[in-house]
Amino acid sequence: MPLRFLTAGESHGPSLTAILDGMPAGLSLNADIVNKELTRRQQGYGSGGRMKIEKDAVQIIGGVMAGETTGAPIAMLVENADHVKWKGKAVEPMTSPRPGHADLTGAVKYGYRDLRPALERASARETTMRVAVGAVCKHFLNQFGIIIGGYVTSIGEIQADFSDMPYEERFQSAEESDVRCPDQTSAQKMRDEIEKAIHGKNTLGGILEIVALNLPVGLGSFAQWDKRLEAKLALAVMSVQAIKGVEFGDAFENAKRLGTQAHDAINLQSSTFDLRRSTNRAGGTEGGISNGQPVVIRAAMKPIATTLTPQQTVDLALGENAPTKYERSDFCPVPRAVPILEALAAFVLADALLEKLGGDSMNEIKPRFESLRKATLDDLQMDNLPHVFWE
Repeated sequence: MPLRFLTAGESHGPSLTAILDGMPAGLSLNADIVNKELTRRQQGYGSGGRMKIEKDAVQIIGGVMAGETTGAPIAMLVENADHVKWKGKAVEPMTSPRPGHADLTGAVKYGYRDLRPALERASARETTMRVAVGAVCKHFLNQFGIIIGGYVTSIGEIQADFSDMPYEERFQSAEESDVRCPDQTSAQKMRDEIEKAIHGKNTLGGILEIVALNLPVGLGSFAQWDKRLEAKLALAVMSVQAIKGVEFGDAFENAKRLGTQAHDAINLQSSTFDLRRSTNRAGGTEGGISNGQPVVIRAAMKPIATTLTPQQTVDLALGENAPTKYERSDFCPVPRAVPILEALAAFVLADALLEKLGGDSMNEIKPRFESLRKATLDDLQMDNLPHVFWE
């Protein structure tokens, strides 16, 4: 059975919930593992006032007993501290949709008489539970030495360059930065750029990279369109609020190159008979399948729609042009988006690994992982004979 999850809850409702189904039995799990990721999600320069109110802490209310998963669905809940300000109170009508938000499209689709129901569910507050689900998946992947990390490469016009820095060093340095940029000089410029946007009553977007290390060869498939690993990862990443673009490896730069310059040459390591690559322009996948290289995902996050400076819209109740009204929000959500995208990548990769290995418990799965075929001549014995494929 594939790994799957659902989330429920509204931005200012009583709580947010998630159910993660398909996680095997025997995985050690406690609230601290999840809370660490929830705390990361709340940190980042450019965040709005909501993060000063919420201190997210998960309650695991199903699927874990005596500190281990049981194989049953894992149910998790996070309470909204801000709900007390909304409970039982009349809420001012919201009738002027913000350009770039789900206000108008949601009202058309569902026939709302007020725009707030769209805001409440479309809000990035929902990603709290995606991070909770991803925390479990990251913890599962860690049992096999698979590491997922991320960082910010640009905010606004500020572009960082840390191409010579090893990935794990990037992860660590990013966590020491309040804009999650591994390069200190660029991080300060990003901070200054965010400060300008705050004083200018505006918002900023940027580019993030998520990287998965130590994945085995053979996750995903080319056999069907919806089995391709990068297709699943792209869907997950693009499902996050304000993400409007995604690429793997050097995808857009490769589009400018000749074929002989765009691909990753395969070389034989004579001492071990391993097949190696000196580059990773493909970003860790070939033909929809992981190739053993780091999976590198680059995502573009637009400036969010809620701005202190009013934008042109229409008041749907009055039937006339009007400015937007401000709803409390971030000025730059890019640093906070890193753990969210990590979480979604972890979910997809955990699902792909489980599909590859099968099994209902960690005791079944771990030996299967150790016996996976590798990209070596020993595991790729060709008979070097002609074949008749079709009679």
